[in-house]
Amino acid sequence: MRSIHDNLQAVRQRIVRAAQAAGRDAAGVTLLAVSKTHPAALVEQALAAGQRAFGENYVQEALEKMEAIRGAEWHLIGPLQSNKTRMVAERFDWVQSVDSEKIARRLSGQRSGHLPPLNVLIQVNVSGEGSKSGVAPSEVAGLALSISKMPRLKLRGLMAIPEPGAELSRYRELKSLYEGLKGRFHFDTLSVGMSDDLELAIAEGATMVRIGTAIFGAREKVRPAA
Repeated sequence: MRSIHDNLQAVRQRIVRAAQAAGRDAAGVTLLAVSKTHPAALVEQALAAGQRAFGENYVQEALEKMEAIRGAEWHLIGPLQSNKTRMVAERFDWVQSVDSEKIARRLSGQRSGHLPPLNVLIQVNVSGEGSKSGVAPSEVAGLALSISKMPRLKLRGLMAIPEPGAELSRYRELKSLYEGLKGRFHFDTLSVGMSDDLELAIAEGATMVRIGTAIFGAREKVRPAA
């Protein structure tokens, strides 16, 4: 069985090859290790191997890991309920799943002035499916304008989760939306791409890829409380 260190090296090599194929600098692509449902011991192994940024879906699980692990940068990548915003505002470094002005205002209001502004991404529903989280592409500019005025948030860009096997047009739509708003709102982060579509996402402008299975293996089937 390959170690976490070996898996990280293999993923980093994939990022380099994908960036080269797209005529991009691999340094412009950040690797987010998706550690949701994986034990803190594996996160510690990844941290020891030089990985700093970790993505979590479930607030309570993430808080438990934060207590056990120091020196990591924590990203919330799962849906955020209103009753969990205070804990998230106080403990996370990034929230990638902002999809409403209500959630954004709660995060801004609950982010301590002793902490740096909370980095946030707007989650975009590029599939158009009503069951999926995220805002419609047509609503992103309006939400971005609102968030840009919130003093304790730093709007960094967009996040999306294209459906498995999504057509190239999904990625290009997201890239076009990102590029169209980048100058106006000073975006620097387009978070898209996972273990199965990393190369396609980088070819279409991703600046952050969220990789779980290729680093930690298959997720545990039992999901902890959000």
